Amino acid sequence: MTAAEATLAPLLQVRDVTVRYGAITAVHGLSLHVDAGEIVAIVGPNGAGKTSLLSSIAGLVRPQAGAILLRDVTLETVGLENVVRHGIALVPEGRNIFASLTVLENLQLGATIRRDAAVRSDLQAFFESFPILGERRNQPAGLLSGGEQQMLAIARALMSRPTLLMLDEPSLGLAPKIVEQVYAELERIRDGGVTILVVEQNAARAFAVADRAYVMRHGRLALAGTPDELRAHADFDAAYFGVSMAEAAPPEAAGRP
Repeated sequence: MTAAEATLAPLLQVRDVTVRYGAITAVHGLSLHVDAGEIVAIVGPNGAGKTSLLSSIAGLVRPQAGAILLRDVTLETVGLENVVRHGIALVPEGRNIFASLTVLENLQLGATIRRDAAVRSDLQAFFESFPILGERRNQPAGLLSGGEQQMLAIARALMSRPTLLMLDEPSLGLAPKIVEQVYAELERIRDGGVTILVVEQNAARAFAVADRAYVMRHGRLALAGTPDELRAHADFDAAYFGVSMAEAAPPEAAGRP
């Protein structure tokens, strides 16, 4: 691949990926792409296979079939640590911060693959961006609120200086006001040059920031397009909920706006 072709190619390509757990197939021959500089959302109900897809991209689960490419690097064969070294960071569902370690120690763990001299300046930049983390840098991370822990998990992932930041259900368990703050931060991160792939059940919130989105159901892609295209799509409710809202409504409510 030439330099010009690499520039034009998607940052991430998922090609016909299948993920199985024993006899259960969680992802069925799925393909999608993420271009550099985008926020791309994958939405769908619980059990749609969204987390399994992210896990396969991150190197946590090896797909049984298909290919995952970051530019010209085939990721499904390189192993978890090298996926991070190639520029992918994952903020998992539930945040998974180390509660007994301090805020500072959690952030330092995010930089374990780095050997450059800018780690200290990056830490300082995060403390300026997230003042509450700076104030509590020497306190156990388990004492933070849910929203503060989510911000810590995002900052920890960014300490590896990723090209692609992936987030699994970042709004889960958070108050609406905190969700707004988290998504505002994601837009700021994208504007700073990091491409974002976010998995969400909260389609409305993800659509508010996404450039493009995919709808997953039963391990397959049901729809794809811009948020405006998906909101207007006649089959969106059926793709997301498995039944149209008209079918789900009681007969007396069918004619209501």
